[in-house]
Amino acid sequence: MRRHDHRHCVRHVLAEVERVCATGNLNLTPQRRRVLEVLLESHAAIGAYDILRRLDQEGLGGQPPVVYRALDFLQKHGFVHKIEQLNAFVACMHPGEGHAPAFMICRKCRAVAECHIAPPRDLAPYASGAGFQVERVMIEAIGLCPACQA
Repeated sequence: MRRHDHRHCVRHVLAEVERVCATGNLNLTPQRRRVLEVLLESHAAIGAYDILRRLDQEGLGGQPPVVYRALDFLQKHGFVHKIEQLNAFVACMHPGEGHAPAFMICRKCRAVAECHIAPPRDLAPYASGAGFQVERVMIEAIGLCPACQA
């Protein structure tokens, strides 16, 4: 089984987000950075109120608008993804890259793995025929991760 160096991926993603923010003149405030760090500390989807509780426990404020504004900024710039099925968020493991992510979500532990796949080609003719312009395709597969299968 392949070992995962979680500290390395956290450092890598944070460095990439900082680079994108610096080159794009984006303001990565301490609150926004901490929300991203909370999401990066786990590969599981985390709800906004769970993030809020965590920040409150750390003495960083317990106001929902702070977390929601941070999540809006992070999502707008592609640093986090919203998992619609769970109404929760995960850090993007490929910030700064234009990509169409798909998510494999464990229904037991809420672990989320992000992968890249081409958007389904079968959708284009239907969308075009209906006069619909597709802006984003979100694929969320629900199942069991290897740990929960054991």
